[in-house]
Amino acid sequence: MSINDPSKARTRQELKQMAKKAPATREEKRKQLKEKPGKKRKRVFPIWLRLLVIAVLVCVCFMVGTIIGYGVIGNGNKTDVFKPSTWTHIIDLVKKDK
Repeated sequence: MSINDPSKARTRQELKQMAKKAPATREEKRKQLKEKPGKKRKRVFPIWLRLLVIAVLVCVCFMVGTIIGYGVIGNGNKTDVFKPSTWTHIIDLVKKDK
């Protein structure tokens, strides 16, 4: 191993990890797992905030989808999609008696 060759360079941490040998038996593995203290992980982005962001994104996607569907594809006015009269008309068309 050459000192000037950067591809062969190792950090102290890597050398320490290489020096540790893997446990040979199941009992040794269990002992190692028990020795590690359990850290409580603090989340940077809490779960409740993730759920809130997902709910907001679903609402935004629904609104954009209805605008595109009614205003662009359906050749209607884009702002009419949020009027209650539009939705009652759509529901009446779907529930029409045959």
